[in-house]
Amino acid sequence: MWILGLKEEFQEARAWVATELTFDKNVDVNLFESTIRILGGLLSTYHLTQDPLFLDKAKDIGTRLLPAFNTPSKVPYSDVNIGKGTAHPPRWTSDSTVAEVTSVQLEFRELSRLTGDETFKKVVDHVTQHVHTLSGKREGLVPMFINTNSGQFSHLGVFTLGARADSYYEYLLKQWLQSGKKETTFLEDYMQAIEGVKKNLLRKSQPSGLTFVGELSHGHFSPKMDHLVCFLPGTLALGAHNGITSDHMETAVALMETCYQMYKQMDTGLSPEISHFFLHGSTGGKDIDVKTADRHNLLRPETVESLFYLYRFTGDTKYQDWGWEILQNFNKFTRVPSGGYTSINNVQNPSNPEPRDKMESFFLGETLKYLFLLFSDDVDLLNLDKFVFNTEAHPLPIWTS
Repeated sequence: MWILGLKEEFQEARAWVATELTFDKNVDVNLFESTIRILGGLLSTYHLTQDPLFLDKAKDIGTRLLPAFNTPSKVPYSDVNIGKGTAHPPRWTSDSTVAEVTSVQLEFRELSRLTGDETFKKVVDHVTQHVHTLSGKREGLVPMFINTNSGQFSHLGVFTLGARADSYYEYLLKQWLQSGKKETTFLEDYMQAIEGVKKNLLRKSQPSGLTFVGELSHGHFSPKMDHLVCFLPGTLALGAHNGITSDHMETAVALMETCYQMYKQMDTGLSPEISHFFLHGSTGGKDIDVKTADRHNLLRPETVESLFYLYRFTGDTKYQDWGWEILQNFNKFTRVPSGGYTSINNVQNPSNPEPRDKMESFFLGETLKYLFLLFSDDVDLLNLDKFVFNTEAHPLPIWTS
């Protein structure tokens, strides 16, 4: 609301935060989701407004999330009861996902900087350093799970840039940027990981030669790409903008085209949750195969997020055009007449995309925000040399001191 200039609505929301929002509740929350959405949102709002109310609330939720780190290995549990101050792994496993434990760092580090309480930074830096030294990686690529008791990677040999691993890579680059490019270990790990991606996961589809990122399972390559992976063109472009080798930008441009085609080649013009790419020409001349279980669209932000970065750094208006097409298709196939938008079950059926009656919070927090920023030509509206976005699109300041 603040970024959009909706000041009246913002004041209404602020009043709700001041009088209604309480975290003193006997409820289990997910550490990662609560950190990136709630803590990140409060910190970001504090920076944009300088209103201490939001910092107070951020400190409150941050403190309530800390018990998640009370594990034998100090690698956090996935779930924490913010009222009771207890934490536990999911019911079915003692593992946490690698993306989740390595993507709370930007927020906790910033909370320490603002409050002067080093506790928040210490618990997340410990996890970062621990993962940095762990065996089980493949040329900088990490497995998807980590055991909270032993602190070791589990389910070894499976490597993806999709769900359960994606934001690990994003937060390596962004913590380096957050630190004012001072903490170079992050950059070294990031560079090594991107080389690992190029060597192990990057392929071209048939017939169009689209560059995509697949998955590796015990040495076997699968041409499967989650929509979540479409964060990568934006991240690569952000790195290139900050002085990382220009071939990162070339890869970003190629992957951006692929992510756009994941929309373009569907009958609704909206991307499925997961795409499989043909490595040896297909009968219908398409590059993308969609399995029945994967043809839903959850209004995810990753493609428009990357379009925003690519437009900011290249000035090429085709990226605005692609974003406009995507927005038109969201309006056509997912907008609800009574208000709001909904996930759909079938991107391949324009006559009945099967609305699900569910709008994820990231549609407002990320998808629409990135579209707004993509269509704005004001580079000082969240200048990317001054702010770094967390993985839920909440801008946090780059440290200058």
